[in-house]
Amino acid sequence: MSDITVYDDRLADQVAGEGFAVAVVTATKPDFYKQAPVVTAARRQGLPCFVLHTGQHHDDLLGHGLAEYGIADSVAVDLGIRGGLSEKTAQLTSRIASFADHLDEHYPDTTVLPIVHGDTLAAGIVPQAWAFATNQFVAHNEAGLRGMSPTFENHTDPEKFIEDQWNGEWSLNRTEPFPEQYDTFVGSAASVYHFAPTELNREHLVREGYPEEVDGTPRIPVVGNSVVDAIEMKADEDLEESVFDVYPILEERDDWIRVDIHRRANLLPDRFEAIVDCVVRLAEAGYNVNFVELTATKRALENYGLRDRILDLDDEHDNFLFTGLWKKHAHVYEFLRSGQCFAELTDSGSMQEELNHIDEAVCLTARYNTDRPETVFDAGTNLLVPPTTGEAMFDLVEHVHGTESVRDQLRTGESIYGANVGETIVEFLDDRRDDAPFEWAHERLGFDGDEQGFEYL
Repeated sequence: MSDITVYDDRLADQVAGEGFAVAVVTATKPDFYKQAPVVTAARRQGLPCFVLHTGQHHDDLLGHGLAEYGIADSVAVDLGIRGGLSEKTAQLTSRIASFADHLDEHYPDTTVLPIVHGDTLAAGIVPQAWAFATNQFVAHNEAGLRGMSPTFENHTDPEKFIEDQWNGEWSLNRTEPFPEQYDTFVGSAASVYHFAPTELNREHLVREGYPEEVDGTPRIPVVGNSVVDAIEMKADEDLEESVFDVYPILEERDDWIRVDIHRRANLLPDRFEAIVDCVVRLAEAGYNVNFVELTATKRALENYGLRDRILDLDDEHDNFLFTGLWKKHAHVYEFLRSGQCFAELTDSGSMQEELNHIDEAVCLTARYNTDRPETVFDAGTNLLVPPTTGEAMFDLVEHVHGTESVRDQLRTGESIYGANVGETIVEFLDDRRDDAPFEWAHERLGFDGDEQGFEYL
């Protein structure tokens, strides 16, 4: 436990004397705002709940979401995870086991159910680590994310390619994003409850063999996506500093294209150079472009010798704004809802969900597949802009910008992710405080058996 920080008073406040408690797992920035609605709903409804933070995003910039969404004071455990993928995986496995031992020693009468989120590394490793350490499963918020691709027969013709995406055939393509698709897939295997955002996610899980219900209890409830709660939490917030105070040029010009690229596959040389070429073409054609530089983006720009080109573009064009990651997530929502932003050109999964709920800006996804395909063929609020070449990407973005019917569809398509999702999840868990978070095969089949097995883990 030497590398783990346990805030004993916070943990005891939620666990001591309780038969059941939920450990909401956070790891990276998307977890903070998508898991916060679960924490706040648990507070309102009186469900014992604490935050189990892996510590992966911990600095003032990336870790700001814990404070921004009001859940920093609910962190009862910080695992202090650092390093590369292999290091973090090993640390998560061993430190989850140590924390499980701590709970068993100090709170042996409390069943703690972790709830992981989405497709982060924690979503893949924590369920496995918890199952191996405790012989119990977890719950999974935003379960069943599976990548799919449209046909690419007409990808060089913007009009036909858009038609193919909205009305054509799609097929499973789980190769990307990596490691996120791996994480969400293996995380499912050690989850007892799968909270599916949409019916499509539920169908993926059922096809893979996960039971829809056991003894009358749903195991894959379709609850919506808690990102909608996060957006509404910030909708009426009185910001001390507006995003337009931070970047005044965003208010001076409009129809901005905000570019946010960070996925590993898009940092491959051909793809990344195509994306940068598209950005340059857009700026030189007079479009207002905000290129957001994340840590991975900066490394790629430097590695391929492209950063000076972007810096020169920033110096030479008033319509080009080169920024770092925006610290406050509320600023992103403020900008997207302001009417100043035409589109987000992104490879983010969450952004595809957020722009389904936000009507003022459109979503253009720089990927060959998406694990939120429902935003394309069900809602019509998203389009793939595959990074084949900078010219092809530019042509598709320009076509969307210049075609009123396409813009209108992207902005006004159906909102598919529900409302009050955090409350729905908490109500579901509150009703199942007494249910075991694991069953053997004979139990699932309805046979009696001795529940007191020997310790072998």
